[in-house]
Amino acid sequence: MSEELDQIDRRLLAELQRDATLSVDELSERVSLSRNACWRRVKLLEERGVITGRVALVDADKIGLGLSVFVIVRTSSHDPDWLRKFREAVTSFPEITGVYRMSGDLDYVLRARVADVKAYDRLYQRLIAKVPLSDVSASFVMEEIRETTVLPVELR
Repeated sequence: MSEELDQIDRRLLAELQRDATLSVDELSERVSLSRNACWRRVKLLEERGVITGRVALVDADKIGLGLSVFVIVRTSSHDPDWLRKFREAVTSFPEITGVYRMSGDLDYVLRARVADVKAYDRLYQRLIAKVPLSDVSASFVMEEIRETTVLPVELR
């Protein structure tokens, strides 16, 4: 898919990742493209699934979700029924913002945003009530040095 993106597509993606509220006129000016050509390219990027959505980024601290947690999950069960229950469980909690099946000695890593340690404990209790887990450990983020949703769209 990346081979199908030309420099203009990449510039469009870079600009939209920085500010998805840009009007077509502003965007077309920034990438040196006519308004109609710019609109068509953005629509094509959406249709092809390169652009998967447009969102507003929210400051977690300002809405009371100041604690970022990485949860390491190990399981002794890897059968399809357990995996279905696990997927249903982790996708049902809005506090869990990322779920990753890992290689190596970890099975899964979850990323969550909660108000505090007590809120994490409530999330943990709800999670283990829904699906059996062999080992769960959490690491609380002490300092967020860098967090971004911007992917490195390389210009070629």
